[in-house]
Amino acid sequence: MAKILLVDDAAFMRMMIKDTLSKNGYTDLYEAGDGAQAVEKYEEINPDLVIMDITMPNMDGLEALKAITAKHADAKVVMCSAMGQEAMVIEAIKLGAKDFIVKPFKPDRILKTVSAVLPQA
Repeated sequence: MAKILLVDDAAFMRMMIKDTLSKNGYTDLYEAGDGAQAVEKYEEINPDLVIMDITMPNMDGLEALKAITAKHADAKVVMCSAMGQEAMVIEAIKLGAKDFIVKPFKPDRILKTVSAVLPQA
């Protein structure tokens, strides 16, 4: 089963994504509360996929994406953004993000994105 790292400073957002994924068979789920924690956790668990918010304290999602892809060019990272952050989404794609999800999102959008980005078992 794929290891998925959920990164958002809002615990309720991590919980919502985690709940959606766990109800659909994804059980190897990890969490980080900001970009710096995400970089550390990535090194620790080497996840198959990262779902990461762009706007966070300490280290934002774009800086964390840069740090992760600098060491792991094949990292699969999906960015989450609020409406009105199109410039940041474009920057994230240029930095190597595989896809993005615009908040507020529905469970089926999360599942479609995860299944599109992860290799099929």
